Amino acid sequence: MTSARSSYSRMAITLHWLIALLLIGNFAGGLFMGDLLAPSATPEQKQLGFKIVQLHKSMGLTILLLSLLRLATRLVSGTPPLPGHMTSTERLLAKATHWAFYAIMILVPLTGWIMVSASPLGFPTIWFGLFEWPHLPIETSKATSGAASEAHEIIAFAGAGLLLLHVAAALKHQYLDRDDVLARMLPLVRRRSA
Repeated sequence: MTSARSSYSRMAITLHWLIALLLIGNFAGGLFMGDLLAPSATPEQKQLGFKIVQLHKSMGLTILLLSLLRLATRLVSGTPPLPGHMTSTERLLAKATHWAFYAIMILVPLTGWIMVSASPLGFPTIWFGLFEWPHLPIETSKATSGAASEAHEIIAFAGAGLLLLHVAAALKHQYLDRDDVLARMLPLVRRRSA
């Protein structure tokens, strides 16, 4: 569905930037926590690592829920039309990139949830310290947990690469194409007159 609106709704904009911040923070945390949980880490580092893991899992599950809400918002409300000057190849790439983002925003936390749920260690997930988030009803398996962990990492790095491409495309629209694509998602950017 495509909407006739010229910009995204406030909800779509809010979800976009909130998910973006959570994704960047969680990616950085994921890189950082590995060292804290290494066998050579001190007990203090491991304790901090465990806290970061709990925060990482909480943020990941939040990203999953917000991404599903964002996808539902997109399907119901549509999106502004792409600029008329874009070629058919650019349009295809833009649409493919956006759908790839949805896949990544859902698959990264989902593979993390599978990894934790299948782990023989059985560590609970305490969502932001408030309550225990349930594990998925899957069999405990080191092989399943390991495969999910591998997928989690690969998809996360693919997402980081896609994010760089997305930012580059937004800057291209703003400074080379000089259209309103960035302004539709970033209200602080002044819209260009027609």
